[in-house]
Amino acid sequence: MITIDSSIDKNTIQQMPQVTYPGTITVVDTIQKAREAVKYLSALGLVGFDTETKPTFRKGIMNKTALLQLASQERAFLFRLNIIGLPDFLCGFLADRNIVKVGLSVKDDFSSLRRHCSLVPESFIELQEYVAEIGIGERGLQRLYALLFGKRISKSQQLSNWEADTLSDGQCQYAAIDAWACVEIYNYIKELRQSGNYQVIRKDAE
Repeated sequence: MITIDSSIDKNTIQQMPQVTYPGTITVVDTIQKAREAVKYLSALGLVGFDTETKPTFRKGIMNKTALLQLASQERAFLFRLNIIGLPDFLCGFLADRNIVKVGLSVKDDFSSLRRHCSLVPESFIELQEYVAEIGIGERGLQRLYALLFGKRISKSQQLSNWEADTLSDGQCQYAAIDAWACVEIYNYIKELRQSGNYQVIRKDAE
């Protein structure tokens, strides 16, 4: 029987080793690279999803989505939307019912992406709802990943400039992990549900 706490405290997370993305990261900054990436991703059937936007630090001001991340365990693609926009074929990928996309707080991402194009997303799984179905109370990606895998996702790049001329190695790692971790969590919870051999123990978050 696998036992899982329903929540985890910040101090425990800070003591955990930091996770790194295990696959290859590709920065997609041309239409040709985007076509090649979508062709690869379309053959997978399941990918992790996330977006990044340059912070404004000014109330009422919102930038367009700068980065769209799609990832599997083997490869992560970072689409620089501030450079290439959101091409029709990439928008079509997000609307493809045959490809499952897993993300966290996806409604916020959709709202931002619609500033690029008329998007009708299909086959998206909201990770917050998926983990709640088995009694896990955490909603943040860092806490969920730490709870299930015992490793810490660094958030140090979260408020960095996602419209920079060149993304740093730290930004690329952060962006890839945020998408990849979603699909890793989904797969783990799916296996637990299929086995039925688990128990979630109620624990108040700190």
